[in-house]
Amino acid sequence: MSEIFSSPDLTQHYQQKIRQVFAEVGKVVVGQQYMLNRLLIGLFTGGHILLEGVPGLAKTLTISTLAQVLHLHFQRVQFTPDLLPSDLVGTMIYNQTQSEFEVKKGPIFANLVLADEVNRSPAKVQSALLEAMQEKQVTIGETTYPLDLPFLVLATQNPVEQEGTYPLPEAQVDRFMMKVYVDYLKKAEELEVMRRMANLSYSSDVQAVLTKEDIFGIRGLINQVQISDTLEKYIIELVFATRKPAEYDLGEFAQYVQYGVSPRASIALHRAARTVAFFDERDYVLPEDIKDVAADVLNHRIMLTYEAEADGVRTQDLIEAMLRKVPIS
Repeated sequence: MSEIFSSPDLTQHYQQKIRQVFAEVGKVVVGQQYMLNRLLIGLFTGGHILLEGVPGLAKTLTISTLAQVLHLHFQRVQFTPDLLPSDLVGTMIYNQTQSEFEVKKGPIFANLVLADEVNRSPAKVQSALLEAMQEKQVTIGETTYPLDLPFLVLATQNPVEQEGTYPLPEAQVDRFMMKVYVDYLKKAEELEVMRRMANLSYSSDVQAVLTKEDIFGIRGLINQVQISDTLEKYIIELVFATRKPAEYDLGEFAQYVQYGVSPRASIALHRAARTVAFFDERDYVLPEDIKDVAADVLNHRIMLTYEAEADGVRTQDLIEAMLRKVPIS
């Protein structure tokens, strides 16, 4: 590791703490290292994460366990069709003793907010969440209140059961740094889960590892990770390949793209790639770091046509083609 980091000893200290986070969460959650990796990328870059997967894959358990490992204020909100914006952000209530209205803050006033099944609430609730995600503030009555930093929304949604759900608007989906598809466990991992859960007396306590100061310290070190001009231009080429696929030799995919990604995608790729490099104990970004996070950063931002859905073309197919075709020059 080169001397670009301001303090190599401090860097090693924080990287050791990150390994401890994985170990502590692993006491409760079997497997799902990929999902935890993405959650930590969001934590250390200030990016919100959307998790999608069938029920029972430990999405909620992983987030709640991670919250225990962090010295952060955590709130879980179960999104339902009858949820109101005031249930999320808070409201004004009348204090009869003082003969005046006072603010009752909602669960959004936390550092780590789990929005469980976020697509089950109507547009008004989602728009209230949108202000908090983007502006790091909420408005109650006529007053705007800043949220305590770090502030992170970790949302889950179930891709199977669509009855009674409200698709997230594109403007809100774009606010999520990554959309992570959570897959089934491997056989050995599922065997371990079965054995743990079959033991009715099984319990595992986790220890808090990171504080707010640690998180901001790690963010500062990630900000020192170097990325070359060549790789920055490569990120821009990937982004423009989603907007003008015909110019990048992507063949039949050109006809299936309705809209490409926004500038938030290039920012997210830049931040996420540097975080991956830091996790690998490097102070410089490799092309593999960008490719590693490309699918999660881009998949929910690319809008395909109805023809693509009819022909069975996925955004994942387009991203894989881009990573093969777009050169690094």
